Amino acid sequence: MISIPLKDLSPADVQNYLQHAIAPRPICFASTIDKEGNVNLSPFSFFNLFSSNPPVVIFSPSRRVRDNTTKHSLQNVQEVQEVVINIVDYDMLQQVSLASCEYPKGVNEFVKAGFTEQKASMVLPPMVKESKVKMECKVLEIKPLGSGGGAGNLVICEVLCMHLDESILDENKKIDQTKLHHVARLGGDWYCKVDESNLIKVAKPNRELGMGIDALPDNIKCSKYLTGNDLGQLANVQQIPETDPSFDDERLKNIVLYYSLNPADMEEEVQRYAKQLLSENKVQQAWQVLLTL
Repeated sequence: MISIPLKDLSPADVQNYLQHAIAPRPICFASTIDKEGNVNLSPFSFFNLFSSNPPVVIFSPSRRVRDNTTKHSLQNVQEVQEVVINIVDYDMLQQVSLASCEYPKGVNEFVKAGFTEQKASMVLPPMVKESKVKMECKVLEIKPLGSGGGAGNLVICEVLCMHLDESILDENKKIDQTKLHHVARLGGDWYCKVDESNLIKVAKPNRELGMGIDALPDNIKCSKYLTGNDLGQLANVQQIPETDPSFDDERLKNIVLYYSLNPADMEEEVQRYAKQLLSENKVQQAWQVLLTL
């Protein structure tokens, strides 16, 4: 592993390393307006949610590394402290990339990128009709992080109103994560798409504490076959389960029968089978398999 003190790098190299390493990043597709009424539309991947009460999101239009100039979006929110944050999904990706071109001030990226302006209900900048999630925001504060090229400017926004396309909602009118195909920013020209093929569901500890990897039996904790992710799943229960006499598994029976004279091989096969079950999020079944050792 190499170690790189960032103070020894150029701003462009620092940006390159950070943007490739800190990823994927959600994309804020910000529509803003200046005091003359000129609309601007631009994507920013320095963006995230920071509070739900009050509902606060932050994006950062950084000063350009090459010449230390500021972006039109920043200039606009300094003049009119309102913004619509349109969430980017896969259906919009190429048009969003086109909108990131540095057109002269006064050029409307809605027109250039082929998006449709939609009147907002509480703020002046228009919404992107094609976006499936739109957030009307007022700007609470703009905090400069420096004065040199690459310096960020935190635009701290309170979300006043959200607009959700019904196509991404479940029966309870909540967002169905499998239906909203977010696009996220990586380094360079790279993006990634979120869809059902790459979604991972992880049991979230809530009121009950997981017992922790340190509480696992040594033969499991020191397994050559179970990864850190596997151990994390097994340890995210309150305590080691009791053996369930009713647990009936044909594959486990065959493993025990076939390897009964070779305990080391049997332990390997049992742990491999438990690993498969964990990959299918069958944690309780995996525990019952491991309890045979």
